Amino acid sequence: MGVTAVGKSSVAAALSDVLTVDWIDADNLHPEPNIRKMSSGIPLLDEDRWPWLDEVGARLAAASRGTGLIVACSALRRSYRDRLRLHASVGFIHLTGPADTLRRRAQERTGHFMPPSLLDSQLSILEPLDQDERGVTFEINEPAHAIAERVRRWIMSDAGRRPPSTAAMQPRIT
Repeated sequence: MGVTAVGKSSVAAALSDVLTVDWIDADNLHPEPNIRKMSSGIPLLDEDRWPWLDEVGARLAAASRGTGLIVACSALRRSYRDRLRLHASVGFIHLTGPADTLRRRAQERTGHFMPPSLLDSQLSILEPLDQDERGVTFEINEPAHAIAERVRRWIMSDAGRRPPSTAAMQPRIT
């Protein structure tokens, strides 16, 4: 999870390789009206996001009966993460970094519908993980494969295996 240009897809792909678990980019599940809106520099409203989050949640639910699934998804607000948790038991890896780094990455990125101008709107609504949410925060100050290895170690640790109801007071790794 995290704002645009934080490296969600890169870390998800690297984590997929490390864990040999499939991954998807939730951006590819947006309906066309959402993509048009974002491409035009218009931030999505919650009403735009609910059907998309339900589709992401349905993919997570289907995968929970198998080997699991890694999803690169913004999940910016607690209510969005709660919506995903309605579908499946999930843990969140919150990727974060300095705004100037994110701006530079967003401006250098090509072939993505999300314009750099929407970064500030995402930063303004971002709600970091709460203490009672199963998850961990990583700074994006390393290459994606190094972050993926740190995520793997967290998943294999006791903290990464705890169900959400007992995940309170987990340390945040930065």
